[in-house]
Amino acid sequence: MRLLVLGGTEFAGRAVVEAALGRGWEVTVFHRGRHEPPAGVRSLLGDRTAPEGLAALAGTEDEWDAVVDTWSAAPRAVRDSARLLRGRAGRYVYVSSCSVYEWAPPAGYDEHAPLVEGAEADAERTDYARDKRGGELAAVEAFGSDRSVLVRAGLLLGPYENVGRLPWWLGRIARGGPVLAPGPRDLPLQYVDVRDLAEWVLGAVEQELSGPYNLMSRQGHATMGELLDACTAAVGGSAELRWTEPEVILDAGIEPWTQLPVWVPPGSDMHDALHSADVSRAVATGLRCRPVEETVADTWRWLQSLGGTAPLRENRTFKGLDPQVEAKVLAADGEGVSGTTP
Repeated sequence: MRLLVLGGTEFAGRAVVEAALGRGWEVTVFHRGRHEPPAGVRSLLGDRTAPEGLAALAGTEDEWDAVVDTWSAAPRAVRDSARLLRGRAGRYVYVSSCSVYEWAPPAGYDEHAPLVEGAEADAERTDYARDKRGGELAAVEAFGSDRSVLVRAGLLLGPYENVGRLPWWLGRIARGGPVLAPGPRDLPLQYVDVRDLAEWVLGAVEQELSGPYNLMSRQGHATMGELLDACTAAVGGSAELRWTEPEVILDAGIEPWTQLPVWVPPGSDMHDALHSADVSRAVATGLRCRPVEETVADTWRWLQSLGGTAPLRENRTFKGLDPQVEAKVLAADGEGVSGTTP
């Protein structure tokens, strides 16, 4: 197989490249040159946001079995790339997001749920949901619904994360001491290790799949307790998880998802939208998700190889809780309604 990855040097794109190389595929990476691509790829340089930024792609007569695109800004960049490549690639795989669904999708929503309105394939950058939906429209416009795959990813975790969710938890627990652990412990989570997403993407190319797919684990593949227990086991040290009721956290003004990454309160619209999707279509076509302990341990090893500080993508906000806010809530709540880790 011959694969073109637009990006391919960070997080999801890099995971796809490494998985393809592991299968013996011939991989070309088109990127801006800000990060080194994995060894063994052909590298083409260009900036999709600049005039003539696709010149390196336009200047080659290469053809590919598939293109994988992870773009998340102005949809017109996807439009321009897809139009250029529609006669030179068999399939266009666009890594989108479950954010394209109209807020708030109900628990159990599948790929037929209503989508955000106002997205356009030729738009400039607007907001994340409409940008991703616009990217989907651009891919389908150029390749048709029969040759495009829309990967509506949920929460992505794993090595190379440049968003700041799992790295923050690992760093916080590595510092030790009492840790504000947002309850309940058995809160079901839904996410996908970026390497499992990559393997599914390559399988989709091999199977010549098309259309949209919710791409994350089954709900409850892990719980909040299992995730933080895995973090504690991976880093060792003296951290003490103080399980705290959701009401205490919300009353303190702490923002779910951002200040306490991954976590959203049970029974909320956010939990339905972020941790309750129907993923049966992806599972039926080969999605397999590794244990949470493996995802956490591998992310910790990668983080240590960088000296403990993960990269943060330039257009992503900081995730995590201020230590003073954490200490104040823990002091006010004693040892938490739910107590410490058993």
